[in-house]
Amino acid sequence: MNQQKQQTLGNEVTLKGKGLHTGLDVEMTICPAATNHGIKFQRIDIEEQPVIDAIADYVTDTSRGTTIENKNVRISTIEHIMAALFGLGIDNALIKINAPEVPIMDGSAKIHVEELLKAGIVEQDADRWYFEVKEKISYKNDDGTEIIILPDSKFSVDVTVDFKSKVLGNQYARLTSIDQFATEVAPCRTFVFFHELEMLFKNNLIKGGDMENAIVIVENEVPQEDLDRIAGLFNKKSVERVKEGYLNNLKLRFLNETARHKMLDLIGDLSLVGYPIIGKVYADKPGHSSNTEMAKLLRKAAKKTLTKPSAPKYDPREAPLFDIKAIRKMLPHRPPFLLVDKILTRDETTIVGIKNVTMNEPFFVGHFPEEPVMPGVLIIEAMAQCGGLLVLGNVSDPELYSTYFLKIDKVKFRDKVVPGDTLILKLILTEPIRRGIVIMTAHAFVGENLVAEGEMTAQVVKNK
Repeated sequence: MNQQKQQTLGNEVTLKGKGLHTGLDVEMTICPAATNHGIKFQRIDIEEQPVIDAIADYVTDTSRGTTIENKNVRISTIEHIMAALFGLGIDNALIKINAPEVPIMDGSAKIHVEELLKAGIVEQDADRWYFEVKEKISYKNDDGTEIIILPDSKFSVDVTVDFKSKVLGNQYARLTSIDQFATEVAPCRTFVFFHELEMLFKNNLIKGGDMENAIVIVENEVPQEDLDRIAGLFNKKSVERVKEGYLNNLKLRFLNETARHKMLDLIGDLSLVGYPIIGKVYADKPGHSSNTEMAKLLRKAAKKTLTKPSAPKYDPREAPLFDIKAIRKMLPHRPPFLLVDKILTRDETTIVGIKNVTMNEPFFVGHFPEEPVMPGVLIIEAMAQCGGLLVLGNVSDPELYSTYFLKIDKVKFRDKVVPGDTLILKLILTEPIRRGIVIMTAHAFVGENLVAEGEMTAQVVKNK
């Protein structure tokens, strides 16, 4: 891990080109974003300008590219720009796009990388969170595809492919360090077999394809009439005849360019985990379907790691994000049932709050009066109120809404909370909010000591 801080762009980057499958003219602008923003796409051609998180949860189609979709809004062929961002260590960016498909450019991530580097990459004032693979994770399907990720001290990838092709043969590619991505992987172009072209056109695909954005592999000598027909599909006057090899005698950028492009796609798809990965990836015959299934497995494992409790740092001398006056404006609770005294930090997924426990609490009168102990249910209530403040940060006019808890699972009380303790409350969204339903993990600490934890499901409801 060379880079410990999050990164974003120094300036905006705009790329223009055609969508490979839609053939639409597309303009895509990659914008800097704040810490913990992640990578998101925004469809600016739609009136509401909806935003979609670039995460594996939203993958809906993997035929000839990777598509994410949320609330009937789609973005397709995202793998090359995602690979470029991952390969350059860019954690936070908003990608504004005026079409449902990312422009194909030259069929690789070369132009993406060049333009992103021109814009500059800047370090941000927040630690980067990595997903470190601690045990073997594997995926295998009925087609013989297999992806295995093993623990290691860095991210690296080995890819083997076999297309049963006399032109390509078996190919192997290795990336020993992500620092080599820009030169060794990004320039590698997408490819297609000549005999697939008409089928793809007939299935309403590759409308934006041409001889400049894909390697066309010719397995056998092709009759001139077939070449002329394909030339017409690509709006070309003619296509150079070749016995076998590459259409128009295209020169490869690497002898194993097709295997390296498979690695490019794999890296782009694995970036949908949402975090940089530390682990050794072995992939045999990878494709978008297997790549994204592995990304889902990794994301599931990452969520478990993400929710492992670690006590937030608390300095009582620092000014809070919200003091008790601000909290009273957002929450309907009042003493003695207002159980959050201040909020230290809050972003889109995480909140940290404080509850000062004093002997003046009314419940100490009757709850173990000779040895005062804060009731466990009130620790849960304190975490729930803090979680409500996290949820209300994601809605406009929070004073018009309330958060009602539907379910509490896996609650554990690990230590007593007594007068004089300061409860540090930390809640994390584990899934995107859907239809007002919120799922969070909750932890309560005293100093570094975890005293209580649980999983909470809540619903955001507008006040009547």
